[in-house]
Amino acid sequence: MEKNVFEQMASKYDTEDRIALAQVITKEVREVLGDSRSESLIDYGSGTGLVSLELTDLTKSVLLVDSSEQMLKIAKGKIERRDIANADVLYSDFIQEKPEFKADIVLMSLVLLHIPDTDKILREMHEVLNEGGQLIIVDFDKHDEVSHPKVHNGFNHEELKNRLSHAGFNPLEIRTFHHGERIFMNRDASMFISISSK
Repeated sequence: MEKNVFEQMASKYDTEDRIALAQVITKEVREVLGDSRSESLIDYGSGTGLVSLELTDLTKSVLLVDSSEQMLKIAKGKIERRDIANADVLYSDFIQEKPEFKADIVLMSLVLLHIPDTDKILREMHEVLNEGGQLIIVDFDKHDEVSHPKVHNGFNHEELKNRLSHAGFNPLEIRTFHHGERIFMNRDASMFISISSK
């Protein structure tokens, strides 16, 4: 993921469209999480925290991890303004460096499509999770009309299940939950949620 692109986008990232899409994702993730108040959550590729800062009431702690300092600066500002006691940010890229900590839940919301080596990041996420932990992925379904050198054109459910199994996960469920207009590279697309356990 090219840091500079996201560094430049940070100040203008929270557009109406992105906020609206984040609300759809948050609603779905909240249903999956239920009451996880005894559990720690890492939002990997958190950006400005549009999704995970809406989950802090459901979990013991939320750590927003991103490889863009500017995005995290904005997220940190939100945490301070809202006085959220159980959220923090961490500047890190798990592809480049091994994480030093563990969590009960890892969330990757519209992040996997930006990471060239899918298998490697899934293995890293397996390492980060505590035994019995959950990996929640939200991303776009495979879309043949999307083509971009730096972005996967979505994911096929069966193929992703195989990759998750390969990385050591037990894929529990993958389902499409939202269809939207112009949400993926300006094209109509659908999003899925994937839930796996370690």
